[in-house]
Amino acid sequence: MLIGVAEGRVVVGRRPGRSIGRWALGAAFGPRLIRLILGGFWFFALRFGLVHGHPLPASSSHHAGMRAVVLEEQQQPLHEVTLPDPAPANGQLLLRVHTCGVCRTDLHLRDAEIEATKLPVVLGHQIVARTEDNRRVGVPWLGWTDGECRYCRSGRENLCVAARFTGRDIDGGFAELAVADERFCLPLPDELSDEAAAPLLCGGLIGFRALTLTGDASRLGLYGFGSAAHMICQVAVYQGREVFAFTRPGDERTQQFAREFGASWAGGSDDRPPEELDAAIIFASAGELVPQALKILAPAGTVVCAGIHMTDIPSFPYDDLWQERQIRSVANLTRSDGHEFLALAPKVPIRTSVSTYPLEQAEQALADLRAGRFEGSAVIVV
Repeated sequence: MLIGVAEGRVVVGRRPGRSIGRWALGAAFGPRLIRLILGGFWFFALRFGLVHGHPLPASSSHHAGMRAVVLEEQQQPLHEVTLPDPAPANGQLLLRVHTCGVCRTDLHLRDAEIEATKLPVVLGHQIVARTEDNRRVGVPWLGWTDGECRYCRSGRENLCVAARFTGRDIDGGFAELAVADERFCLPLPDELSDEAAAPLLCGGLIGFRALTLTGDASRLGLYGFGSAAHMICQVAVYQGREVFAFTRPGDERTQQFAREFGASWAGGSDDRPPEELDAAIIFASAGELVPQALKILAPAGTVVCAGIHMTDIPSFPYDDLWQERQIRSVANLTRSDGHEFLALAPKVPIRTSVSTYPLEQAEQALADLRAGRFEGSAVIVV
Protein backbone atom coordinates (compact mmCIF):
# COMPACT_ATOMS: atom_id res chain seq x y z
CA MET A 1 0.00 0.00 0.00
CA LEU A 2 1.28 3.47 -0.94
CA ILE A 3 0.85 6.40 1.42
CA GLY A 4 2.06 9.74 0.11
CA VAL A 5 1.30 13.40 -0.50
CA ALA A 6 0.14 14.80 -3.82
CA GLU A 7 -0.98 18.34 -4.64
CA GLY A 8 -1.38 19.32 -1.02
CA ARG A 9 -3.36 16.30 0.16
CA VAL A 10 -2.65 12.85 1.52
CA VAL A 11 -3.17 10.06 -0.97
CA VAL A 12 -3.55 6.45 0.13
CA GLY A 13 -3.60 3.83 -2.61
CA ARG A 14 -2.51 0.48 -3.89
CA ARG A 15 -0.18 1.88 -6.54
CA PRO A 16 0.64 5.27 -8.11
CA GLY A 17 -2.29 6.72 -10.02
CA ARG A 18 -4.91 4.71 -8.08
CA SER A 19 -6.37 5.90 -4.81
CA ILE A 20 -8.59 4.29 -2.24
CA GLY A 21 -11.57 6.40 -1.18
CA ARG A 22 -12.04 7.30 2.46
CA TRP A 23 -15.19 5.20 2.50
CA ALA A 24 -13.13 2.07 1.80
CA LEU A 25 -10.58 2.86 4.48
CA GLY A 26 -13.40 3.79 6.86
CA ALA A 27 -14.98 0.39 6.37
CA ALA A 28 -11.71 -1.28 7.34
CA PHE A 29 -10.53 0.94 10.18
CA GLY A 30 -13.39 3.27 11.22
CA PRO A 31 -13.78 7.00 10.45
CA ARG A 32 -12.20 8.29 13.67
CA LEU A 33 -9.00 6.33 13.06
CA ILE A 34 -8.86 7.46 9.44
CA ARG A 35 -9.20 11.12 10.46
CA LEU A 36 -6.37 10.58 12.95
CA ILE A 37 -4.17 9.02 10.25
CA LEU A 38 -4.94 11.75 7.73
CA GLY A 39 -4.38 14.47 10.31
CA GLY A 40 -1.03 12.93 11.26
CA PHE A 41 0.18 12.74 7.67
CA TRP A 42 -1.02 16.29 6.94
CA PHE A 43 0.88 17.48 10.02
CA PHE A 44 3.98 15.68 8.72
CA ALA A 45 3.55 17.12 5.23
CA LEU A 46 3.12 20.68 6.47
CA ARG A 47 5.95 20.29 9.00
CA PHE A 48 8.50 19.34 6.35
CA GLY A 49 7.23 21.53 3.51
CA LEU A 50 5.72 18.81 1.32
CA VAL A 51 2.48 20.73 0.72
CA HIS A 52 1.48 24.36 0.33
CA GLY A 53 2.55 26.40 3.33
CA HIS A 54 5.82 26.84 5.16
CA PRO A 55 7.50 24.35 7.48
CA LEU A 56 8.02 25.22 11.13
CA PRO A 57 11.65 25.68 12.10
CA ALA A 58 13.07 22.45 13.48
CA SER A 59 14.07 24.31 16.63
CA SER A 60 10.55 25.58 17.35
CA SER A 61 9.64 25.05 20.99
CA HIS A 62 5.89 25.25 20.34
CA HIS A 63 4.35 21.80 20.05
CA ALA A 64 0.69 22.35 20.94
CA GLY A 65 -0.22 23.72 17.48
CA MET A 66 -3.32 25.69 16.62
CA ARG A 67 -6.97 24.74 16.39
CA ALA A 68 -8.47 24.87 12.92
CA VAL A 69 -11.57 23.64 11.14
CA VAL A 70 -10.64 21.93 7.90
CA LEU A 71 -12.41 20.91 4.69
CA GLU A 72 -10.80 17.56 3.87
CA GLU A 73 -13.18 16.57 1.08
CA GLN A 74 -15.88 18.50 -0.72
CA GLN A 75 -19.45 17.50 0.12
CA GLN A 76 -18.23 16.25 3.51
CA PRO A 77 -18.50 17.97 6.92
CA LEU A 78 -15.72 20.20 8.18
CA HIS A 79 -13.54 18.71 10.92
CA GLU A 80 -11.80 20.38 13.83
CA VAL A 81 -8.09 19.47 13.90
CA THR A 82 -4.84 20.63 15.45
CA LEU A 83 -2.29 21.93 12.96
CA PRO A 84 1.23 23.30 13.26
CA ASP A 85 1.40 27.05 13.71
CA PRO A 86 1.92 28.58 10.24
CA ALA A 87 5.22 30.35 9.61
CA PRO A 88 5.06 33.53 7.49
CA ALA A 89 7.27 33.80 4.41
CA ASN A 90 8.88 37.04 3.28
CA GLY A 91 6.20 39.67 2.80
CA GLN A 92 3.63 37.78 4.84
CA LEU A 93 2.16 38.56 8.25
CA LEU A 94 1.47 36.08 11.01
CA LEU A 95 -2.05 36.82 12.25
CA ARG A 96 -3.94 35.95 15.41
CA VAL A 97 -7.50 35.48 14.16
CA HIS A 98 -10.26 37.11 16.22
CA THR A 99 -13.26 36.64 13.94
CA CYS A 100 -13.97 35.33 10.45
CA GLY A 101 -17.15 35.91 8.49
CA VAL A 102 -19.01 32.97 6.97
CA CYS A 103 -19.65 33.51 3.28
CA ARG A 104 -21.79 31.70 0.75
CA THR A 105 -18.55 31.08 -1.17
CA ASP A 106 -17.43 28.92 1.77
CA LEU A 107 -20.66 26.99 1.35
CA HIS A 108 -20.12 26.68 -2.42
CA LEU A 109 -16.68 25.21 -1.73
CA ARG A 110 -17.96 22.85 0.92
CA ASP A 111 -20.83 21.69 -1.30
CA ALA A 112 -18.61 21.31 -4.44
CA GLU A 113 -20.48 23.99 -6.38
CA ILE A 114 -17.12 25.59 -7.16
CA GLU A 115 -13.76 23.87 -7.47
CA ALA A 116 -11.55 23.39 -4.43
CA THR A 117 -8.02 23.93 -5.74
CA LYS A 118 -6.34 22.72 -2.54
CA LEU A 119 -7.43 19.97 -0.17
CA PRO A 120 -7.32 19.82 2.77
CA VAL A 121 -7.98 23.55 3.14
CA VAL A 122 -8.91 25.93 5.93
CA LEU A 123 -11.92 27.91 4.70
CA GLY A 124 -12.73 31.52 5.61
CA HIS A 125 -11.89 34.74 3.77
CA GLN A 126 -13.39 37.51 5.90
CA ILE A 127 -10.68 37.55 8.54
CA VAL A 128 -10.34 40.12 11.32
CA ALA A 129 -7.01 39.60 13.05
CA ARG A 130 -4.11 41.17 14.90
CA THR A 131 -0.53 41.20 13.68
CA GLU A 132 2.44 40.37 15.87
CA ASP A 133 2.88 44.14 16.47
CA ASN A 134 -0.84 44.42 17.40
CA ARG A 135 -2.17 46.11 14.27
CA ARG A 136 -5.78 45.15 13.47
CA VAL A 137 -6.23 44.15 9.83
CA GLY A 138 -8.79 42.55 7.58
CA VAL A 139 -7.98 39.79 5.10
CA PRO A 140 -10.37 39.55 2.13
CA TRP A 141 -10.97 36.97 -0.62
CA LEU A 142 -8.26 38.32 -2.94
CA GLY A 143 -5.06 37.09 -1.34
CA TRP A 144 -2.36 37.48 -4.02
CA THR A 145 -1.88 38.62 -7.62
CA ASP A 146 1.13 38.45 -9.91
CA GLY A 147 1.14 42.22 -10.61
CA GLU A 148 2.36 41.54 -14.15
CA CYS A 149 -0.57 40.34 -16.27
CA ARG A 150 -2.50 42.77 -18.47
CA TYR A 151 -5.32 42.93 -15.93
CA CYS A 152 -3.03 43.84 -13.04
CA ARG A 153 -1.26 46.43 -15.19
CA SER A 154 -4.58 48.07 -16.13
CA GLY A 155 -6.05 48.43 -12.63
CA ARG A 156 -8.12 45.25 -12.84
CA GLU A 157 -6.27 42.99 -10.42
CA ASN A 158 -9.57 41.32 -9.56
CA LEU A 159 -9.25 39.53 -12.93
CA CYS A 160 -5.58 38.52 -12.50
CA VAL A 161 -4.99 35.27 -14.39
CA ALA A 162 -2.77 33.90 -11.60
CA ALA A 163 -4.70 35.24 -8.60
CA ARG A 164 -4.79 33.24 -5.39
CA PHE A 165 -7.75 33.47 -3.06
CA THR A 166 -7.96 33.29 0.72
CA GLY A 167 -9.75 30.21 2.00
CA ARG A 168 -9.45 28.41 -1.32
CA ASP A 169 -5.87 28.57 -2.64
CA ILE A 170 -4.47 29.92 0.65
CA ASP A 171 -5.52 28.61 4.05
CA GLY A 172 -8.09 30.96 5.55
CA GLY A 173 -9.50 32.16 8.84
CA PHE A 174 -11.41 29.21 10.32
CA ALA A 175 -8.38 28.81 12.59
CA GLU A 176 -6.60 30.43 15.51
CA LEU A 177 -3.71 31.63 13.32
CA ALA A 178 -3.26 32.53 9.66
CA VAL A 179 -0.66 34.01 7.36
CA ALA A 180 -1.41 36.58 4.68
CA ASP A 181 0.43 38.73 2.16
CA GLU A 182 0.85 42.09 3.87
CA ARG A 183 0.04 43.95 0.63
CA PHE A 184 -3.46 42.47 0.61
CA CYS A 185 -4.28 43.12 4.28
CA LEU A 186 -6.66 46.02 4.81
CA PRO A 187 -6.64 48.41 7.78
CA LEU A 188 -9.99 48.39 9.60
CA PRO A 189 -11.93 51.35 11.02
CA ASP A 190 -11.70 51.64 14.80
CA GLU A 191 -15.45 52.27 14.96
CA LEU A 192 -16.26 48.68 13.99
CA SER A 193 -16.07 45.76 16.41
CA ASP A 194 -14.39 42.55 15.27
CA GLU A 195 -17.79 40.89 14.82
CA ALA A 196 -19.23 43.82 12.86
CA ALA A 197 -16.15 44.23 10.63
CA ALA A 198 -15.87 40.64 9.41
CA PRO A 199 -18.90 40.60 7.04
CA LEU A 200 -17.69 43.77 5.33
CA LEU A 201 -14.66 41.92 3.97
CA CYS A 202 -16.54 39.95 1.32
CA GLY A 203 -20.30 40.44 1.39
CA GLY A 204 -19.76 44.15 1.86
CA LEU A 205 -16.87 44.49 -0.59
CA ILE A 206 -18.40 42.44 -3.39
CA GLY A 207 -21.74 44.14 -2.83
CA PHE A 208 -20.07 47.54 -3.04
CA ARG A 209 -18.36 46.63 -6.31
CA ALA A 210 -21.72 45.43 -7.66
CA LEU A 211 -23.37 48.66 -6.53
CA THR A 212 -20.68 50.68 -8.32
CA LEU A 213 -21.46 48.82 -11.55
CA THR A 214 -25.09 50.03 -11.43
CA GLY A 215 -23.87 53.57 -12.10
CA ASP A 216 -26.24 56.29 -10.92
CA ALA A 217 -29.35 54.07 -10.86
CA SER A 218 -31.85 55.78 -8.57
CA ARG A 219 -34.31 52.87 -8.23
CA LEU A 220 -32.37 49.77 -7.21
CA GLY A 221 -33.58 46.19 -6.76
CA LEU A 222 -31.78 43.72 -4.48
CA TYR A 223 -32.52 40.03 -5.00
CA GLY A 224 -31.62 37.82 -2.04
CA PHE A 225 -31.61 39.90 1.14
CA GLY A 226 -28.85 38.27 3.15
CA SER A 227 -25.39 39.26 4.32
CA ALA A 228 -24.34 41.40 1.35
CA ALA A 229 -27.73 42.96 0.64
CA HIS A 230 -28.42 44.15 4.18
CA MET A 231 -25.15 46.12 4.11
CA ILE A 232 -25.44 47.44 0.56
CA CYS A 233 -29.04 48.51 1.14
CA GLN A 234 -27.73 50.93 3.77
CA VAL A 235 -25.04 52.29 1.43
CA ALA A 236 -27.58 52.77 -1.38
CA VAL A 237 -29.98 54.67 0.90
CA TYR A 238 -27.05 56.78 2.14
CA GLN A 239 -26.33 57.65 -1.51
CA GLY A 240 -29.93 58.76 -2.01
CA ARG A 241 -31.20 55.72 -3.92
CA GLU A 242 -34.54 54.01 -3.43
CA VAL A 243 -34.21 50.30 -2.65
CA PHE A 244 -36.63 47.52 -3.55
CA ALA A 245 -35.91 44.20 -1.81
CA PHE A 246 -36.85 40.81 -3.26
CA THR A 247 -36.91 37.65 -1.13
CA ARG A 248 -38.20 34.11 -1.52
CA PRO A 249 -41.96 34.25 -2.17
CA GLY A 250 -43.85 34.41 1.11
CA ASP A 251 -40.77 35.14 3.26
CA GLU A 252 -42.37 37.90 5.29
CA ARG A 253 -39.71 37.70 8.01
CA THR A 254 -36.90 38.64 5.62
CA GLN A 255 -39.08 41.26 3.93
CA GLN A 256 -39.56 42.97 7.29
CA PHE A 257 -35.81 42.65 7.90
CA ALA A 258 -35.20 44.47 4.60
CA ARG A 259 -37.52 47.32 5.57
CA GLU A 260 -35.68 47.68 8.88
CA PHE A 261 -32.44 48.25 6.96
CA GLY A 262 -33.85 50.91 4.66
CA ALA A 263 -35.76 49.24 1.81
CA SER A 264 -38.77 51.32 0.77
CA TRP A 265 -40.55 48.24 -0.62
CA ALA A 266 -40.08 44.51 -0.04
CA GLY A 267 -41.80 41.55 -1.68
CA GLY A 268 -41.28 38.13 -3.19
CA SER A 269 -39.07 37.52 -6.21
CA ASP A 270 -42.24 36.78 -8.18
CA ASP A 271 -43.82 40.14 -7.27
CA ARG A 272 -43.77 43.22 -9.45
CA PRO A 273 -42.60 46.39 -7.65
CA PRO A 274 -44.65 49.59 -7.89
CA GLU A 275 -42.11 51.16 -10.27
CA GLU A 276 -39.68 50.03 -12.95
CA LEU A 277 -36.13 49.62 -11.73
CA ASP A 278 -33.04 51.34 -13.09
CA ALA A 279 -30.83 48.47 -11.92
CA ALA A 280 -30.98 45.20 -10.00
CA ILE A 281 -28.27 43.33 -8.12
CA ILE A 282 -28.76 39.59 -7.78
CA PHE A 283 -27.03 38.18 -4.70
CA ALA A 284 -28.92 34.88 -4.72
CA SER A 285 -27.36 32.04 -6.73
CA ALA A 286 -30.60 31.25 -8.61
CA GLY A 287 -30.20 31.80 -12.35
CA GLU A 288 -33.95 32.04 -12.93
CA LEU A 289 -33.91 35.42 -11.19
CA VAL A 290 -32.04 37.02 -14.11
CA PRO A 291 -34.93 37.00 -16.63
CA GLN A 292 -37.32 37.93 -13.81
CA ALA A 293 -35.24 41.00 -13.04
CA LEU A 294 -34.95 41.93 -16.72
CA LYS A 295 -38.73 42.07 -17.00
CA ILE A 296 -39.00 44.88 -14.45
CA LEU A 297 -36.05 46.98 -15.67
CA ALA A 298 -36.55 50.35 -17.28
CA PRO A 299 -34.82 50.91 -20.67
CA ALA A 300 -31.00 51.10 -20.31
CA GLY A 301 -31.24 49.29 -16.96
CA THR A 302 -28.61 46.84 -15.73
CA VAL A 303 -28.80 43.47 -14.00
CA VAL A 304 -25.63 42.78 -12.01
CA CYS A 305 -24.98 39.16 -10.94
CA ALA A 306 -22.92 39.46 -7.78
CA GLY A 307 -22.17 35.83 -6.90
CA ILE A 308 -19.23 33.57 -7.70
CA HIS A 309 -21.66 30.77 -8.59
CA MET A 310 -25.12 30.75 -10.14
CA THR A 311 -27.38 28.05 -11.48
CA ASP A 312 -28.07 28.09 -15.22
CA ILE A 313 -29.94 31.11 -16.54
CA PRO A 314 -33.09 30.08 -18.45
CA SER A 315 -33.66 31.33 -21.97
CA PHE A 316 -35.75 34.48 -22.35
CA PRO A 317 -37.12 36.52 -25.27
CA TYR A 318 -34.87 39.14 -26.79
CA ASP A 319 -37.56 41.76 -26.18
CA ASP A 320 -36.76 41.55 -22.46
CA LEU A 321 -33.17 42.60 -23.19
CA TRP A 322 -33.90 45.11 -25.93
CA GLN A 323 -33.77 48.89 -25.40
CA GLU A 324 -30.18 48.74 -24.19
CA ARG A 325 -30.78 46.70 -21.08
CA GLN A 326 -27.71 44.72 -20.05
CA ILE A 327 -26.56 41.85 -17.88
CA ARG A 328 -23.13 41.73 -16.28
CA SER A 329 -21.27 39.87 -13.55
CA VAL A 330 -18.94 40.85 -10.75
CA ALA A 331 -15.68 39.00 -10.16
CA ASN A 332 -13.73 39.34 -6.93
CA LEU A 333 -12.50 42.73 -5.73
CA THR A 334 -9.53 45.07 -5.91
CA ARG A 335 -7.59 46.50 -3.02
CA SER A 336 -8.83 49.90 -4.13
CA ASP A 337 -12.41 48.66 -3.64
CA GLY A 338 -11.44 47.59 -0.14
CA HIS A 339 -9.91 50.89 0.91
CA GLU A 340 -12.80 52.92 -0.54
CA PHE A 341 -15.54 50.80 1.01
CA LEU A 342 -13.94 50.51 4.46
CA ALA A 343 -13.49 54.30 4.55
CA LEU A 344 -17.18 54.73 3.65
CA ALA A 345 -18.56 52.17 6.12
CA PRO A 346 -18.30 54.29 9.32
CA LYS A 347 -19.72 57.33 7.51
CA VAL A 348 -22.98 55.60 6.56
CA PRO A 349 -22.64 54.06 9.22
CA ILE A 350 -23.18 50.44 8.20
CA ARG A 351 -24.89 48.26 10.81
CA THR A 352 -24.37 44.53 10.51
CA SER A 353 -26.82 41.97 11.84
CA VAL A 354 -24.59 39.14 13.07
CA SER A 355 -25.13 35.61 14.38
CA THR A 356 -21.96 34.33 16.05
CA TYR A 357 -20.62 30.76 16.27
CA PRO A 358 -17.56 29.34 18.05
CA LEU A 359 -14.83 27.91 15.85
CA GLU A 360 -15.83 24.31 16.45
CA GLN A 361 -19.34 25.04 15.12
CA ALA A 362 -18.22 26.24 11.67
CA GLU A 363 -19.99 23.31 10.01
CA GLN A 364 -23.22 24.24 11.81
CA ALA A 365 -22.82 27.84 10.63
CA LEU A 366 -22.64 26.62 7.03
CA ALA A 367 -25.68 24.40 7.55
CA ASP A 368 -27.63 27.34 8.99
CA LEU A 369 -26.59 29.51 6.06
CA ARG A 370 -27.73 26.84 3.60
CA ALA A 371 -31.09 26.56 5.36
CA GLY A 372 -31.60 30.31 5.79
CA ARG A 373 -31.88 30.03 9.58
CA PHE A 374 -30.53 33.50 10.36
CA GLU A 375 -30.89 37.02 9.00
CA GLY A 376 -27.84 39.01 7.96
CA SER A 377 -24.38 37.53 8.50
CA ALA A 378 -22.76 34.65 10.37
CA VAL A 379 -19.39 35.17 12.04
CA ILE A 380 -16.99 32.65 13.57
CA VAL A 381 -15.53 33.92 16.85
CA VAL A 382 -12.15 32.35 17.56
